[in-house]
Amino acid sequence: MPPIQRLRAATFIGVAGVTALYFFYPSPSKSASTFSDEPLSPSHFTPASVTSTESCGPNYRLITLTVPPKLVPPKSSFSTIWSVFIKDDDIQVERPYTPLEGIDEHGNMKFWIKKYPRGEVGRWLHSKQIGDKVELRGPLQTWLWKDEAWDEVIMISGGTGITPFYQLLHSTFQNMPSKTRFTLLHSSRSPSEFPPPEILVPLIDHSRANPERFQMRLFVDEIEKESPLGVTPQLGRIDRQAIESCLEYKTSWWHRLFWERRQPQPPPKVLFLVCGPEPMINAIAGPYGRNYSQGPVLGILGELGFTSTQVRKL
Repeated sequence: MPPIQRLRAATFIGVAGVTALYFFYPSPSKSASTFSDEPLSPSHFTPASVTSTESCGPNYRLITLTVPPKLVPPKSSFSTIWSVFIKDDDIQVERPYTPLEGIDEHGNMKFWIKKYPRGEVGRWLHSKQIGDKVELRGPLQTWLWKDEAWDEVIMISGGTGITPFYQLLHSTFQNMPSKTRFTLLHSSRSPSEFPPPEILVPLIDHSRANPERFQMRLFVDEIEKESPLGVTPQLGRIDRQAIESCLEYKTSWWHRLFWERRQPQPPPKVLFLVCGPEPMINAIAGPYGRNYSQGPVLGILGELGFTSTQVRKL
């Protein structure tokens, strides 16, 4: 494999949808200081303790890192979607990871992390035990959510690429006045690689309780056993038909007959967020540009006519 391909592959390893941050923010692994008495900051490292680590499927773990409550910055410092860089002290390499539910008042951050064969930091985190220390820095903004900016947000994810979307949904679900409609299309290789119940159950429950605000569909390349949690995934990859079906805006017959004929409505403001393995991003929205800039919208979304103002590759 050529060097540039190895670099790109390594950058994607274990990164929960925030790969671009590695290029947009200089890595201070070898130069930034570590402060144990200063609040979390992107400019320095802060020690955190592993307070929970739990296996949840082949090569996956749910890991909770905790910083002292006194080191948690004000809530204004955290704007969805954000991540932190975690440093592998053994080789002085850092990678960005997205806390599933942000950070609570006790300093807890929960991560869903996959161990890849070439993922140095992911393998290192999987080896950690309760009580071990880990250094991190952040928060770093992945993408800024603005409430009411969009009528429809369609999130397309693969593997651990669901983590920034879970953080976004966890935040917006708590803000019920939001009128934005969310759709999540998530793909895994098989049901055994689905996100764990800690992630799936809240999403399933919310989709059933609020179908007008949130819908979720799961896709798998193969079905090896009974699907978990009573959810039947669709066999196959997220394709054009699946995406187009999310855009079928349905209104009642009387609304179409008596209202839209009198007062034409503007087209809905639609945003696509795409996060996952590089081949999936390429197929859905086209490859990143130079240095992981957004690049043009290609792939399925490009064929459907969506532009760079409507598509964001995380």
